[in-house]
Amino acid sequence: MDKVNITQKFSLFDEHWKPKIAGQLNGQYVKLVKLQGEFVWHQHAAEDELFLVVKGRLTIQLRDRDVVLEEGEFLIVPAGVEHRPVAEAEAHVLLLEPATTLNTGDVTDERTVAELDWI
Repeated sequence: MDKVNITQKFSLFDEHWKPKIAGQLNGQYVKLVKLQGEFVWHQHAAEDELFLVVKGRLTIQLRDRDVVLEEGEFLIVPAGVEHRPVAEAEAHVLLLEPATTLNTGDVTDERTVAELDWI
């Protein structure tokens, strides 16, 4: 049982849209990811997804509106809700979601990361 420094963990990688596992609890992964640009529209049929902005700004596009998240803010996207994360500039984001959650949800493309690295 060791403490985790999120800033230090973010310094260990540079790639965008490739979540890293920083911890695990109760069947959930604590994931860290750097985002820049637009992701794919997708949904997670059976899993909620928490987006917490650690650094920068993130927009979660929903089909009926956009939700802008600033540093220190989070949004929980309920299971089954189609969404698309967009970061105009690089954003550092903490995700909390079930360990079985695939980053692209119901979409499989070049950004799908099936095997996550631990940091």
